[in-house]
Amino acid sequence: MNNRPIGFFDSGLGGLTCIPYLMKALPNERIIYFGDTARTPYGSKATSTIRLFSMEIADFLINENVKMIVIACNTVSATCLTELQQKYPNIPIIGIIEPTAEIVSKTCTEQDHIGIIGTKVTIKSRAYEKLIHTLNPKLNLYTTSCPTFVPLIEEGIIQNEIMDLSIKYYLDNFVTYNKINTLVLGCTHYPLIRKNIEKIYSGLRIINPSAEIIQNITAQLKDNDLLSDKPVFDNTFYASDLSENFVNMINRIFENSEFKVAFKSFDLDNCK
Repeated sequence: MNNRPIGFFDSGLGGLTCIPYLMKALPNERIIYFGDTARTPYGSKATSTIRLFSMEIADFLINENVKMIVIACNTVSATCLTELQQKYPNIPIIGIIEPTAEIVSKTCTEQDHIGIIGTKVTIKSRAYEKLIHTLNPKLNLYTTSCPTFVPLIEEGIIQNEIMDLSIKYYLDNFVTYNKINTLVLGCTHYPLIRKNIEKIYSGLRIINPSAEIIQNITAQLKDNDLLSDKPVFDNTFYASDLSENFVNMINRIFENSEFKVAFKSFDLDNCK
């Protein structure tokens, strides 16, 4: 048993969508979450910049004595997972893409038309396509980037006509032309607009990586004898820019939970 917290991080508030699933599956676990809200979005940045930011945040979480790091960000998982695992070989580090690729490969067939949406960096990396086709090369995969989704979500523009128009702008032709019947939300921000997508495109099967990663987290904790037997920490949510939107999103997602919000800043001059 190990009662240290689990570290989660994302480019902003999107990774928060993983936490309710974790709390439901593993109620004895506690988390330290870091959202890099001062430098979001990552999805249009250079890979070298994303790696630099990710290493900084991982260093911070290691210093907070976490027992595991969960990369609750598809963009970071697509570009930095291997480097982070090599830098910190003594702690389990889990990305969000592999668990979803496994679900897609096992539950979809050649008759399915599978759409994958994400940031520019995630889609350009072809990380989902490569891994899914390694597991099941016969699947039909189609991808498209949706660059405005993350900034709108970070601003809290969700239940809003502007968001619905943005969804239709990126997905109308994509869904219709490719006859998409299964949609992978290849960004942890996107579950926050799942209801919008389902309202516009009824009948789509939605695959949510924020939920799929929990099984892998549980397995890693068990395999490494890291499960907690009693909660001894507060869930703590750090942000590099403690905006009103970040606090409001925590309130929305964790409506009936106790939490503590803290502030962590970086020397951004070194990251220009």
